[in-house]
Amino acid sequence: MTITAAPERKVSADEAREVAEAAREQEWVAPSFVRDLFLGKLRLELIHPYPEQDPEEITRAQPFLERLERFLREHVDADRIDREGEIPDTVIQGLRELGAFGIKIPREYGGLGLSQLSYMKAIELVSSLDGSVTALLSAHQSIGVPQPLKMFGSEAQKKKYFPRLAQGAISAFALTEPGVGSDPAAMETLAVPSGDGQAWILNGEKLWCTNGTKAELMVVMARTPSKVTNGKEKRQITAFIVETNWPGVEVVHRCHFMGLKAIYNGVIRFTNVRVPKENVLWGEGKGLKLALVTLNTGRLTLPISSVAAGKRCLEISRHWASERVQWGRAIGKHDAIAQKIGAMAANTFAMEAVAELCGAMADRGSYDIRLEAAIAKLYNSEAGWRIIDETVQIRGGRGYETADSLRARGEKPVPVERIMRDFRINLIFEGSSEIMHLFIAREAVDKHLQIAGDVVLPGKRALERLRGLLRAALFYSWWYPSRWLGWGFWPKHAEFGPLAKHLRYVDRTARRLARSVFHAMVRFGPKLEYRQAVLFRLVDVGAELFAIAATCARAQWLLRRDGATGQRPVALADLFCSEARGRVDAKFKQLWRNADVAAYRVAQDVLQGEHRWLEQGMVELE
Repeated sequence: MTITAAPERKVSADEAREVAEAAREQEWVAPSFVRDLFLGKLRLELIHPYPEQDPEEITRAQPFLERLERFLREHVDADRIDREGEIPDTVIQGLRELGAFGIKIPREYGGLGLSQLSYMKAIELVSSLDGSVTALLSAHQSIGVPQPLKMFGSEAQKKKYFPRLAQGAISAFALTEPGVGSDPAAMETLAVPSGDGQAWILNGEKLWCTNGTKAELMVVMARTPSKVTNGKEKRQITAFIVETNWPGVEVVHRCHFMGLKAIYNGVIRFTNVRVPKENVLWGEGKGLKLALVTLNTGRLTLPISSVAAGKRCLEISRHWASERVQWGRAIGKHDAIAQKIGAMAANTFAMEAVAELCGAMADRGSYDIRLEAAIAKLYNSEAGWRIIDETVQIRGGRGYETADSLRARGEKPVPVERIMRDFRINLIFEGSSEIMHLFIAREAVDKHLQIAGDVVLPGKRALERLRGLLRAALFYSWWYPSRWLGWGFWPKHAEFGPLAKHLRYVDRTARRLARSVFHAMVRFGPKLEYRQAVLFRLVDVGAELFAIAATCARAQWLLRRDGATGQRPVALADLFCSEARGRVDAKFKQLWRNADVAAYRVAQDVLQGEHRWLEQGMVELE
């Protein structure tokens, strides 16, 4: 039976919004530290004392982590992988034998059965050495088949696929399409029921499918027949487990990139692929929600990878700034370089506090971490990029020179330029920084939309707006004044010693953030979703406040655990918080006094060709 994909249909903004809203987790059942920050509440008890890993879990994970570290050190040549664009089969097989493809798969199915935090520690080890190997392992376990199968798979699906995955059957996740990036409503890969009703016939093409050119199994997102509800078409997106050796699955092209030269990323085409109905994950129409829920933990790979990059760059900068002498002094003694190194150390400590806090929250399972995970991904990837950029600057010409070139002329092959190339994708992977800002902003205003959505959202009838106005008046008559009231000064949080002032700042500023979100909704109404620069500043404030709180909690935990030596983390936390507070204050200053409208107008003029005169003086390209 041959079935071809339906012709492409344009998707309106309203349709795209409806699909995204339908896939959202609508309820907030478990507590969320970040959600409460955006509502003006510092719920310190959710993160303090800083959650510790279970001692039994540490004991179980340590032998594997030690074997993994030894294997990476002895068998992985990251410069060769970068040069040749391939991970040697011996390395992949060695990882299989270690159990590295089944870190979180339950032991009863042949996996190691380790926790999210133990998995993150393993990824940190790998990321400190090679980005391509990180991509192989993380795409398989964070967004590939194991995670959604663990969360949403049936018992029959788990028995069928978990043992294969634990033994090293590589998996992938197929969502993006040539014409579809972050707007799944426009998805054109189509699955329709077969004539006998026992399968689905899958047609379409997926782009940038990490591990796709190596995978035996993949989760494929496809549009299934729409449903009509109240006379309106509701697009359905469904997740399928697809085996790549089935007829009709084809690797069309392996993609190559600026960095991650050995990433197995490609274009995958599906032509009349018969997928048994038993291979639907979770249920028909639940695919996009499955993807979003999976990413709540899947995104935590990138924050810990950023920590690894920060630590490696700090090590490189420490050595170089101590050894390199200019004008009679080691360059680290010069204030210009010392300022960079101090900020790098403080930010690396903060990134680790954020990443491991989120991992611990995921393990405990009593938190809703959709906002925490998104902020960890956004914050750490951007902070990590700044650290790498500063490391290139500190190393100077040697930071720009390849490791192979350095080695060839007798210098230590420090791979700073490779680290930069490999890391850059982290600001795009699993939700670009811009999409993360929008996702966080939507969740941050969720409470307000529940209360006042009928007032500010377009398309509402007069009666709905009237009811919404009454509901909003009742809620905000007490909520808004309460965001001005509260004690955020001495002696609150005095048990944190020198860090108490920073937590008091978070306490006060969270209320200011909540007021500012409300002011933005009142000022811009339905047009707020288009004022993305404003939303981004509000999100950045929330991210900084989360990082300050996490950093203080971790420093205090280390102080109690390690005694006098814990004063060193306190010093790092104090520096980080002081600098973060400066960034927060700057964001607030720019919130209402900025050049956003002027910049938007100039951008539209550019798009209309009004400033093509600026492009003169170049060699023309076809």
